[in-house]
Amino acid sequence: MLWAKARDTALAATLVRALYEAFFRDGLDISNPDVAADVAAKAGVDRTAARACIDDPAVKDALKREVEEAIRAGVFGSPFVVVDGESFWGHDRFDQIDRWLATGGF
Repeated sequence: MLWAKARDTALAATLVRALYEAFFRDGLDISNPDVAADVAAKAGVDRTAARACIDDPAVKDALKREVEEAIRAGVFGSPFVVVDGESFWGHDRFDQIDRWLATGGF
């Protein structure tokens, strides 16, 4: 995601949704690099580039920094989404996130 976000934020948004659906809805093991690259390709990302970034040491280092920062911020699971300072944890909270975004809060 960090790699995709740095290249195209709109495509990264499509990719994150595809990865969540692949894992939470379809039960795919997106921790498998080839599965993740396949999901990325279906979302419109170049599969070869997506697969290569998974093994890129710079991307791995960036991910480690992001995880450390998330832990410091109190993130404790996935998916964990923060919108306007409000935390949402769990796939079952996506409807609440959509409502929050549509109405500006509860």
